[in-house]
Amino acid sequence: MRLVPLGDRVVIKALVAEETTKSGIVLPGQAKEKPQQAEVVAVGPGGMVDGKEVTMQVKVGDKVIYSKYSGTEVKLDDEELIIVKQSDILAIIE
Repeated sequence: MRLVPLGDRVVIKALVAEETTKSGIVLPGQAKEKPQQAEVVAVGPGGMVDGKEVTMQVKVGDKVIYSKYSGTEVKLDDEELIIVKQSDILAIIE
């Protein structure tokens, strides 16, 4: 099964959060910060969204930084995915 986003939606998969700090301290589950980096899994077609023309600027495989608490979390085939609007993506990591 696969997810096909509509409009200006993008399906992303969060990258694994750091388990230890730079100084080597292991973080317990609650202390870990929610990851903000993800990989783009699927991209909607764009087009007219809310009366405005939207062109998609991300593509499948891009590594991106997204707004911390944005999107809708979905579990599909034991995989945790997040559906966000393109405007919730802040930057592409090159």
